[in-house]
Amino acid sequence: MFKLVVIGGKLRGKEFPLSEGENTIGRDAGNNVPLPLDGISKNHLKITVTKDAAYLEDLNSANGTLVNKKIVKKMTLSNGDQVALPNVIMQIVFVVEKKIIIKKKVLKQNNKGEDDSAVEEVPDMPSSPVGKVLHIFKFKLMPVFYTFNKEYEWRVLIGVTLVIFIISTITLTIFPVLIDNKSVLMTEIGIRGFHYAEDVARLNALAMQRKNFDSINTKFLETESGVDSYELFDTEGRIIQPLGKLNEYITDSFSIQAKEEAAKGKEKISKNIGDGMYGIAKPIQAFNVKTGVEENVGVIAIKFAPASLVKEAANNSKAYMEAFATSSAVAVIFFAVIYFLTVKHLDDLRFQIDQVIRGKQKEITPKFQFQEIKPLIGTMNTVLQKYQESQGMASATEGEIEEDGKYVGILKEFMLGANGPTVILNSEKLIQNVNPLAEDLIGIRESVGANMSLLDVARDQGFAATVIDLCDQSANNSGVCQKGNYEFQGHAHEICVTALMGKDNFAKAFYITFVKDRS
Repeated sequence: MFKLVVIGGKLRGKEFPLSEGENTIGRDAGNNVPLPLDGISKNHLKITVTKDAAYLEDLNSANGTLVNKKIVKKMTLSNGDQVALPNVIMQIVFVVEKKIIIKKKVLKQNNKGEDDSAVEEVPDMPSSPVGKVLHIFKFKLMPVFYTFNKEYEWRVLIGVTLVIFIISTITLTIFPVLIDNKSVLMTEIGIRGFHYAEDVARLNALAMQRKNFDSINTKFLETESGVDSYELFDTEGRIIQPLGKLNEYITDSFSIQAKEEAAKGKEKISKNIGDGMYGIAKPIQAFNVKTGVEENVGVIAIKFAPASLVKEAANNSKAYMEAFATSSAVAVIFFAVIYFLTVKHLDDLRFQIDQVIRGKQKEITPKFQFQEIKPLIGTMNTVLQKYQESQGMASATEGEIEEDGKYVGILKEFMLGANGPTVILNSEKLIQNVNPLAEDLIGIRESVGANMSLLDVARDQGFAATVIDLCDQSANNSGVCQKGNYEFQGHAHEICVTALMGKDNFAKAFYITFVKDRS
């Protein structure tokens, strides 16, 4: 498989695996390899990967694509090729995949003494309730997150977890309250609705029994607030009121249900119809002198669409969204705090490792409290000590460590006799000196950029990344001059970078010159 490793620029150290087929690269987040940097087009280029080959094609980008310092449109990439875009330099790396077979030792009765399992063993379930909860959480729940973390970035996993936490918390706390409020409101609507239905039944029971439909009075329903519609019908389902539906048979689903429930002897029928509608129905009964019992002579079915119900639904949605927005804002702050706290530990660890390797301190001594990382730091200090011994580096104290100030001073003396643009960086690649010719060429004033990184002050981030990459190459090649090409003010220039090495074999300063191409 192939991958892109960033070796220069703001994203230095990041790696982007390339999958089989087309891999688009650009500033847009929808690309397979998103590079959110100025100067890079939304869809800058694509790399098509087959089993053992990678083919690059520039997608008509604004600033072009450089491979091994040459502008290209299409070409086949080889292992080690450098792809340069504005503000970033990447190297194509071919990774030979190895299949590792992990065998888990099954402890049988005849070999209980053997213990060479390659798989982490899960301890037995503790007997205490708290221990059981922690055991389930650590060995049942967390492996699910570990699996996701193998596929997705840690920050993405934390973000998704926070979203799930927000939705779960709101659902478990806000929803029950909203449901209770709605339940109370529906109960009140039901009481009022049954009151209307009882008035209709009381006023019209005798007329319904005698089939004196002309004397039936339901007009008061048409003026009551919240009443959307109603149907008064006989036991056969023939509509008596409203007059607009006279002698029609019921077709409304709620009315049909009310007729069926009334035939079964149910005295009150209520139903949440949905869309802000609530149905109330009641059978109308009259005394039959022949049988001596009350009998059904009709049914009144009323549909309510009370403004209070609609308003309550809107308020519930508003309350939920407000809770979600507030929780999301708090979660964003919480995410930022957790993220930068963690990244700060890693940045400090990386910086101190670099300082130990450069011989500027003896061991890693973290500035921040992180108890869980202390065993790792101990292991890394041991590894670094062995590395120093293998490199023949003296285990010097802080006072014996060689500083880079005198080396910068030596290069400054050289600069006095330079007749071309020249820049001097210290061992940390921070600007120390820029002569007037270089100020005019690269647009960086020594008075402004002193002790600052090129990446922070250079207007052209591609230039800064190129210089830093050449510095690294020279430092890794015992100070041998490294050359690269870049265009300034419409003219091609050759950049020459030479690292001045110290007695400890680390680069102490960098001498950078610019030579205009005369061709």
